[in-house]
Amino acid sequence: MKLLVVEDHRELRALLRSHLERAGFAVDTVASGQAALDAMAAADFDALVLDLGLPDMDGMAVLAACQKLPHKTPCIVLTARDALDCRIAGLNGGADDYVLKPFDMSEFEARLRAVLRRTHGTRENRLGLGNVAFESVSRLATVQGHPIDLLRREAMLLEEMLRVWPRIVVKERLEEHIYSTRESVTLNAIEALVSRLRRKLRDGGADVLIDTVRGLGYRLVLAHDTGRHGHQP
Repeated sequence: MKLLVVEDHRELRALLRSHLERAGFAVDTVASGQAALDAMAAADFDALVLDLGLPDMDGMAVLAACQKLPHKTPCIVLTARDALDCRIAGLNGGADDYVLKPFDMSEFEARLRAVLRRTHGTRENRLGLGNVAFESVSRLATVQGHPIDLLRREAMLLEEMLRVWPRIVVKERLEEHIYSTRESVTLNAIEALVSRLRRKLRDGGADVLIDTVRGLGYRLVLAHDTGRHGHQP
């Protein structure tokens, strides 16, 4: 899942990004309200982590603007404002949770995952095709009920391909979904990622294969359909 962290404190911003990336998320970070609005207008995020004390505008104004966007993004507010009326205003303004600074990073991650479970209930939390299953919140992939060990980006690739099946995932969409905007991505990097996931699915006994659609991207197919689709190994 892809997150946008809006925090003007440099050290905390870096700490949040580092912890969340280790936890398996793709993370973009910005330091101002306007940068947050620009990022939200340009791309879809699975959740927004929003500091209220921003240098150019109040975080509540960012939250209000986000509510008007076509894609509703769950939001966790981070703030030192501990007054009850501030917490009530944040929740009534559209925040899904309200976390006071300072906070424990592990507890914050748990609360983030709880928000994702609640707010993404309309999207499938459990995805599957053939004998392959994927839990989007825990990021657990299994083949016939047996876990397969996937790295963060491998898990993100599998989730995206399962989510859009039977459609093709174009390479540009993979770059947007799996990598943050600060990372430069080469075609070779995408191909290497697909190759690793393809090998792990095969070694795990999956009856699902990754089909290369030349010039476009990739899609998942069931093994017995490969003759019809022209699977590329």
